[in-house]
Amino acid sequence: MRNKLIVTLTTVKGSRQYTLNQVARVLVPAFMLMAMLSFFVSNALLVKTSDDLAILEEDHQVLSDQYETILGTQQLYVSELNELSGTLALLQEENYRMGELNANLDETLGGLESMLGLPASDSYTPERAEVLKSTAAQRLFLLHNIPNGVPIQGSRMTGRFGMRTHPVTRKKGMHNGVDFGAARGTEVYATADGVVEFSGRQNGFGKLVIMQHSFGFKTYFAHLDKLNVEAGDLVAKGQLIAHSGNSGRSTGPHLHYEIRRLYTAIDPAPFLKWNIANFDTIFTDVSSVKWASLKEMYPLNQAAVQLPSLLKATDSPET
Repeated sequence: MRNKLIVTLTTVKGSRQYTLNQVARVLVPAFMLMAMLSFFVSNALLVKTSDDLAILEEDHQVLSDQYETILGTQQLYVSELNELSGTLALLQEENYRMGELNANLDETLGGLESMLGLPASDSYTPERAEVLKSTAAQRLFLLHNIPNGVPIQGSRMTGRFGMRTHPVTRKKGMHNGVDFGAARGTEVYATADGVVEFSGRQNGFGKLVIMQHSFGFKTYFAHLDKLNVEAGDLVAKGQLIAHSGNSGRSTGPHLHYEIRRLYTAIDPAPFLKWNIANFDTIFTDVSSVKWASLKEMYPLNQAAVQLPSLLKATDSPET
């Protein structure tokens, strides 16, 4: 006889017995029905939850955009307020400075005359101030385009321009420049605006930089240790171009500096001390250059025409 699982249910009306097959016939359909109902309910809830989540994400994006817009507006307001505050501060400062400038105007123009090496005036007019400004600009123009000043700081001159006995070859010959004794690595600066014609090594000179300037001038910087510029570079007056050294035919660390015009070497000494205050001295100290031709060129001719007549006007009793 096969074993059967019998389930007995007892009530007040009596007991009834069920076999497993009978129980399964009832429970399985009920379970399937509950599973189907649970699936459809869960699916409906999942769809609704997904829709709600999408709505929440959309609302979050809208809020983020609004926040960024508000933040950007606030930053714009802060920037505008800062700009306005700066403008007000500048206006207040300018208002204060206007009185100060007016009080010191005569003293400033007097200082400009002194710096330019011009005779002092008893009174100043707008025309006088304009000519002083023009004169200063014209002098600075030439001082930026024609070599002047020393190319190396803190060094003494150890060799001058002219005939000498070469310290290496022991032969007498022309020394086309001046020498500055300087430790290796001392900074070397351009003495005028120009373009680098050559930067490299050349026999005798060692490491060499040649610069072209306006009005036919050139400068040579020789026996260098480090080159900071290359051929074709545009260089401004006062710009670092190299470091001094002991390369080439040299007995010790130094800088050899030359000024040439139209391939002819010129004594650099007058150019080393030339500046805005002693501006006119170069035209008499260096006679080998035809300076008179510059009077036909801008801007030197303007000073030559305007300044003498104005000086006479300011010195007359009527002014």
